[in-house]
Amino acid sequence: MDIESIKTFMVLAHTRNYTRTADQLFVAQSTVTNRINELEKELGFLLFKRTNRSVDLTPEGEQFRIYAEKVIELTDTSLADISSGRKYDHYLRIGCADSIYEGHLAALLLKHRKTHPKDFLRISIGLTDHLLEQIQKDMQDVVFTYLPLRKNSLQCKQYKQDTLVLVTDIENEKYKKGITVEKLLEEKYLMCNFALQDVGQYIRKLFPRYHQFELEIDDCMKIVPYLLHQDNYTFLPKDMAEPYIKEKRLRRVPLIDFNTPVINSYIIYKKSLEKICSEIFRI
Repeated sequence: MDIESIKTFMVLAHTRNYTRTADQLFVAQSTVTNRINELEKELGFLLFKRTNRSVDLTPEGEQFRIYAEKVIELTDTSLADISSGRKYDHYLRIGCADSIYEGHLAALLLKHRKTHPKDFLRISIGLTDHLLEQIQKDMQDVVFTYLPLRKNSLQCKQYKQDTLVLVTDIENEKYKKGITVEKLLEEKYLMCNFALQDVGQYIRKLFPRYHQFELEIDDCMKIVPYLLHQDNYTFLPKDMAEPYIKEKRLRRVPLIDFNTPVINSYIIYKKSLEKICSEIFRI
């Protein structure tokens, strides 16, 4: 199966237009048509429903798109691995949950880059479930997640322990002496879904069932702008919130009648990389 045909399929699945697909790929429209026709012939089913006005994926096309995304990602990663081996002392693919990266990893990797300029670090930020899937498919060498993974070929260790803190804008004067659960329910709480499993469920259970938050987001860093200069509240991992608190941009709100659970994070890596992981991540 031709990788160029698969890439053409992915672009067409996004644009739903043969002309725009040809423009993006810098090929003739007939080339796009031929690639899709050959791909459908090889697969034995139609990928697109074509009319005079639209191009839509068939149910089989929707399923094939999931496969195609993985093929392209794996191909690009493998070629990068082969190429990097000729240029760098070490090549390490690192996947990390955003709050672990901001709270613990960013400064560590910056320091390593300064002392080991010939190491190549390929860093991607993602959700825990996706990261666990990637390392099992050999698309990452090491991942930092909020869930452990026990597998013979992989080493899994607890990386950090953190706590959740309730924060708001520094200029928000309310609840300087602390807040109760009852009062929190009256305020504008923004839900940051950390994919922290039990921790995430704990936060949701503070609120009534089916409670509709004004904003829900799955990236800690992207929720901060919604806190600054506004009277909104959210929980953030303490180590991630600390720089904003020190810069006097956010303020920690004490909790009166409830506590938050401990957050455990994990480092999972190939056992063959024990030495380099120990050096970089100080485990």
